[in-house]
Amino acid sequence: MSWLLSLNPWLVLVVAGLFEVGWASGVKYVGVQRPLISLGVAVALAASMVGLWAATQRLPVGTAYAVWTGIGAVGAAVVGVAVYGEPATAVRAVCILLIVAGIVGLKLFSGVTV
Repeated sequence: MSWLLSLNPWLVLVVAGLFEVGWASGVKYVGVQRPLISLGVAVALAASMVGLWAATQRLPVGTAYAVWTGIGAVGAAVVGVAVYGEPATAVRAVCILLIVAGIVGLKLFSGVTV
């Protein structure tokens, strides 16, 4: 796994966050009758956790975790609207934008240079 630790930790964190969106979105369909979906969700979950672990080796844990969960929350909300037909309200959009602003702020002011 040393190759993973040599990558830009912010890039690793973003990819881990995208894997989080994948497993969080797919968990709705996990079950005995859908073994391939269940396997995909498990792989995405593992990849997400490994990516978070790798990012925390060079980024502050609190910052990395907040960014990771923020990416997951925003991504899951977008998938919910786009794929699952959840309501797309102005209030929901503003809340998502606030999460994105928080993620950007944490990145800009983390004090980490890579």
